[in-house]
Amino acid sequence: MSTVAVLGLGEAGGRIARDLVEAGATVRGYDPRVTASGGVHDAADAAEACRDASLVLSVNSAADALDALAQGLPGCAPGTVWADLNTAAPAVKEAVHAAAGDRAVVADVALMAPVPPRGLYTAMTASGPGAEPFAAAVRTFGATVDVLPGPVGVAATRKLLRSVFYKGLAAAVVEALAAGRAAGLEDWLAGNIAEELVRADAATLERLVTGSRVHAVRRTHEMEAAAELLDSLGVPGRVTRASRDWLKDLAG
Repeated sequence: MSTVAVLGLGEAGGRIARDLVEAGATVRGYDPRVTASGGVHDAADAAEACRDASLVLSVNSAADALDALAQGLPGCAPGTVWADLNTAAPAVKEAVHAAAGDRAVVADVALMAPVPPRGLYTAMTASGPGAEPFAAAVRTFGATVDVLPGPVGVAATRKLLRSVFYKGLAAAVVEALAAGRAAGLEDWLAGNIAEELVRADAATLERLVTGSRVHAVRRTHEMEAAAELLDSLGVPGRVTRASRDWLKDLAG
């Protein structure tokens, strides 16, 4: 592969671009807010970054995915692989695919873990017509890609379903520790949460789901009491009240 273009040189894109350079790729980058570094050639605009590149990595926000395509596509030769690494809804990935037309072959790529500290070597999944060529290209530089059957949007769906759990869990932990801090019990609660996470295994999932259904009525009242406690501590109980509402639905 001659040249890889990276559009978006923030925390994720910048790290991936530098890793590609270190792995032996010629990389041209563009970001209107960040100057390329680490051996990445700084392009004047997105179209220049994409010119002569056989692979383009779009590593922007979901809101910028279509704009990045519109700006970069004029520099792409027909058949260029356009890998959309943005964390976006499947509908956005489908819109990128439609807008690319026959000018670029689109891969829906999902980064399945935080990019720092692994950069290019973060586990990825890919779907869509560009998935196989994308995987073949970046594997030559040591990347790990799981190619999924199906159209663009399949990889994004898996990523976001996983995010419901991981980011929801993170929000619950942040809320609980804020309440623990307000109650003067943050250290105790942090230790208790850590112990529960260490003890978790495959059976934990079954207990969580089954227990929530069997004990939904009692747990609804428990989470209502927890929400009242957080109110008294001056901590917004957003996750707590959402949990109460889910339990109320299960009880119904």
